[in-house]
Amino acid sequence: MRTLEVSGEAEWDEFVREHPLGTPFHLIAWKKCLEENFPFRAEYLVAFDGDLLKGVLPLFLVDNWLVGKALVSTPVAPYGGALATTQEAFMALRDALANRAQEIGVQYAELRNVYAEQSLGFERVTRHVIYMGPLEAGEEKLLESIPRKTRRIVRKSLEEKFITRVETENPARFEDLYCRNLRRLGTPPYPRRFMRSLLKNFRGSVDIREVYLEGKLVSAVLNLYFGKTVLPSYGAADPAYNAHAPSTFMYYDLMRVSAAAGYETYDFGKSKIETGSGHFKSHWGLKELPLHYEILLVKRKQLPNYTPTNPKYQLAIRMWRWLPLWVTRMIGPPILKRLP
Repeated sequence: MRTLEVSGEAEWDEFVREHPLGTPFHLIAWKKCLEENFPFRAEYLVAFDGDLLKGVLPLFLVDNWLVGKALVSTPVAPYGGALATTQEAFMALRDALANRAQEIGVQYAELRNVYAEQSLGFERVTRHVIYMGPLEAGEEKLLESIPRKTRRIVRKSLEEKFITRVETENPARFEDLYCRNLRRLGTPPYPRRFMRSLLKNFRGSVDIREVYLEGKLVSAVLNLYFGKTVLPSYGAADPAYNAHAPSTFMYYDLMRVSAAAGYETYDFGKSKIETGSGHFKSHWGLKELPLHYEILLVKRKQLPNYTPTNPKYQLAIRMWRWLPLWVTRMIGPPILKRLP
């Protein structure tokens, strides 16, 4: 068992891309994005059999007054966890994680597994689901794969005079719209450089699709592309234009463009169970799949819950919605930088 060195990053990425359970959040590009914007320390583990790489586990040490010490795979991301090609490698990664957690003296270690096959045997956390499904080639087939009610809204949105522009360099317009959406949700915004880091480090596998109506930006989404899968990862819309269904148009437009480009799977991403975003995603005919998150309790006695569904955060969320936008942009990133 070793920790990842810079010289091994290319081999790491090759392993992740070839592994059937790999995600973009396992790639070195995500590691660089976090290192450029968050005060977390990388603790990436690799398992070898001789000179052959057999397993990887992306880990970051989070250490601050808000959450204490924790090892997380992977912070800020919906997905993480171990990838291995042998049971021996899985067990080696499990033992290394448990030992490292004890050595550092963390409160807990969290693995954001997508699949049950990644589970290392720690306590399961069932707060989130994902919505994922195949992309049908051909617009008529794609439309038919969408449930009737949503399909009707899609067809109506297609009658609007929306214009889509693809951005790969400057996230400023998207960031402004996204920050406004986060304030309405009562959520602190990301560091301003974070979206730029995504565009830089995932170059060639990322874009922002901006939707305009009469010259006004009404919705936008930042997408990651991994293998044959498209992942709309950060989306926002102007609620003043809800009657025109810009979000519905945006996501359908992404589906049809991605299908035409040869992508086969649409990963609508993580949602908390019984939330508004989950309800919206459930109406697209995609499969709802449980996420297999795990937590190893070390010093902590109870499972942590830093999600907005935690009742003790409801007052803060309500207050945040009333703050001026400039205030949320100033004090939000320092808060978010402490949350894994």
